Amino acid sequence: MSLATALFITFIVVVSIQAIYYTVFLYAFSGKPAQTKFKKHIPLTVIICAKNEAKNLKNNLPAILEQDYSNFEVVLVNDGSSDKTLKVMKTFEASHSNIKIVDVKTIETFWGNKKYALTLGIKASSNDFLVFTDADCKPATNKWLAHISSKFSNEKAIVLGYGAYAKKKRSFLNALIRFETVITALQYFSYAQLGVPYMGVGRNMAYRKELFFNNNGFNSHMALKSGDDDLFINQVAKSKNTEICYEKDAFTISEPKTSFKDWILQKRRHVSTAKFYKTKHKVLLALFYISQLLFWIISITLLFLAFKTQWVVVLIIFRFVIQLLCFGFTAKKLDAMNLLVLAPFLELFLVSTQLSIFITNLISTPKHWK
Repeated sequence: MSLATALFITFIVVVSIQAIYYTVFLYAFSGKPAQTKFKKHIPLTVIICAKNEAKNLKNNLPAILEQDYSNFEVVLVNDGSSDKTLKVMKTFEASHSNIKIVDVKTIETFWGNKKYALTLGIKASSNDFLVFTDADCKPATNKWLAHISSKFSNEKAIVLGYGAYAKKKRSFLNALIRFETVITALQYFSYAQLGVPYMGVGRNMAYRKELFFNNNGFNSHMALKSGDDDLFINQVAKSKNTEICYEKDAFTISEPKTSFKDWILQKRRHVSTAKFYKTKHKVLLALFYISQLLFWIISITLLFLAFKTQWVVVLIIFRFVIQLLCFGFTAKKLDAMNLLVLAPFLELFLVSTQLSIFITNLISTPKHWK
């Protein structure tokens, strides 16, 4: 058997794997309509952990305080900031009775560890139902908390939301960031729907305080500087206790990174936690990514070799039709339809970047969350 033939057979397998993944994603999430049944306003605590976020708190905290929700408090955690973050928090506290401040002093043992600061914020909360977001996030509407709370029930103790990034015109980096965010959401929403939830994003998620302490909080991975969101969800989420919330009124919106260097560093922190996921999740995620990478490598190689070109082109088109169908439905739900035309190019760049990040992280791992 020639090398080209072996590559072609491998390519058929790779395309088949990709088609299965995207078909399953399409069935599990992309094709499902959003449904919300508002319930009585249960007591909520919104927790925001901030480190040197004075400007973002000024801009975004009002949208949280103005939520159309009758029963909620806001716990602001100042994680050893060196700017005016604490002063801004106290200014808001003076005019809002539902704000509580936790001022975390820097100590050597937990220096640079967001999980320690978050744990103190959770302990200070008055309510059992906790909603998490970041200082650089703003709810898309004043119905954010109403949507999130509607997903809780006697069984559902975790709610996974969607943290979008603001759109910037004529910016390839912005398109890439939003594309990666949609693809990530497609996966964690789909896996949750299929009964194997594996992560959430700290920009928009919620869970019960009781669940946190019954599972010893972040203790099993406290030594890791990142993973306060995805590693905890990977640890405690199950098919019966997890719900998803992806209505557009329930989005949070963040300002994206404006330089490739900052974005790469952010992605390096996120990727560094994936190796601590449960084995079944690592296998599923690795198979998807490896099949993506091989699709591009082998398809380009076979086209260069001009080996069975017609069949290769048919397989490429087949894979892209399924992928773009799945991505299109997802992008429509997540308000990112303008990315559809660029999707193939963005995917190629993203897969290449993820490979370089993986290799870089083997050499050194990011140390701090800020």
